[in-house]
Amino acid sequence: MTTKPTPDEVATAYDVWSEVYDTQTNATRDLDATILQSQDPSLFRGDVLEIGCGTGKNTEWLAPRARSLVALDASEKMLDRARERTGVQHVQFFLHDLRKPWPVEEASRDTVTCNLVLEHIEDLSFVFSEAKRVLRPGGRLFICELHPYRQLQGRRAYFVNPNTGAHQSIRSYLHDVSEYLNAAVDAGLVLIQARDCRDEGEPRTAVPRLLSLLWRS
Repeated sequence: MTTKPTPDEVATAYDVWSEVYDTQTNATRDLDATILQSQDPSLFRGDVLEIGCGTGKNTEWLAPRARSLVALDASEKMLDRARERTGVQHVQFFLHDLRKPWPVEEASRDTVTCNLVLEHIEDLSFVFSEAKRVLRPGGRLFICELHPYRQLQGRRAYFVNPNTGAHQSIRSYLHDVSEYLNAAVDAGLVLIQARDCRDEGEPRTAVPRLLSLLWRS
């Protein structure tokens, strides 16, 4: 049993965003789902941990494919939306601050997936060390995040606040590609795939929207 976290400014913003997250236009959200679903299907057939599940856009896709699925998020209202998804009755949802030790046993997961989360977490080393702790030998960590090059252009997660109509940005931290790589190496993970992901039809000269990385424990 975990203690209910006190919402910080990021979780509070996502509570508000939950009302319109699935309906407002969001190319980053949509590309992330496409990238996740393009992975080798075997990646998600075992015991899966999804950190930062949000409204369950990926949870709903993962649930029928995984042997078991645990989903964590720091926003209570995002989790409320996720629990309403089709086919997620067997998913274990937990309200949890991802910067605190995860409510998952050591060496109990075949895959950890983390999507559009890490720009909101300052200390990447903790996330990677927790992923290493909960993964079985040979397990995989998959992340898909806003590309650092895009962050350097000043891009960050934002939404149109349904209460005020104003654009609301969410606190973010700039992480270079090297930060991801070094945090994973320090945790004892081995990189097996990296992709720079652009919107469909964009030229190679366009700044990628997302960065996806896959590691083995």
